[in-house]
Amino acid sequence: MSTYALELSNVTKSFGKTAIIRGVNLAVNKGERVAVIGPNGAGKSTLFNLISGRFEPTSGSIKLHGNEIIGQRPYEISRRGLARSFQITNIFSRLSVFENLRCAALFSSGQKYSFWKPLSKLTELNDRTEALMASLELKRRRDVPASLLTYSEQRALEVGLTIAGGGDVILLDEPTAGMSHSETDRFVHLIRKVTVGKTLLTVEHDMGVVFGLADRIAVLVYGEVIAFDTPDKVRADAKVKEAYLGAVLDAEGAHA
Repeated sequence: MSTYALELSNVTKSFGKTAIIRGVNLAVNKGERVAVIGPNGAGKSTLFNLISGRFEPTSGSIKLHGNEIIGQRPYEISRRGLARSFQITNIFSRLSVFENLRCAALFSSGQKYSFWKPLSKLTELNDRTEALMASLELKRRRDVPASLLTYSEQRALEVGLTIAGGGDVILLDEPTAGMSHSETDRFVHLIRKVTVGKTLLTVEHDMGVVFGLADRIAVLVYGEVIAFDTPDKVRADAKVKEAYLGAVLDAEGAHA
């Protein structure tokens, strides 16, 4: 049995004659936080779609906790312990914060929908939901409809929905996109807090977030991983600077 939480071996994906992912190898340790970075069009979202089962690879192997998941449907992969958020916020806008989180937690609790068993009677489920809501710093917004939350609060709620399903391998797709610097700083702290003990794989463009959050960074360029190492080593890698990072850091410095 593999010791890795997530392991990709020579994964490729082509759409017709166009190769998008070109032989990706990636092994993520249990409890590790890994950021995937790269220029637009590098294949980052495609890679996430392959891992979560939305796309099937052209070739290669994807293992979750040592078990092959290629060919399984997204909900089957989710039941094996993988949870994913998306770039676009997906929440139940008319439900309250508490109701959103409880709906997500209901599946992982093993409960089934029942007309004659009110959710208010499921003490353990409600307690778990309250605890998660507190860790997301949304307790004061408990009964507020999700549509009335601020943007950063909605993103926090979506991370909560991802966590509530009980998965221990979490995929976050650009979680801080559209946030101010202060919101981003708070959100990185929140992500660290709610993913303690879990394995995290995130796509992120904000280099401050990447270097502040990740244990290791995978640099994806034209569908290939050209570097996979600690933040300091990736920052110093000549290939990475030439292909991507140098231009990004220069641009961020100019706008600082």
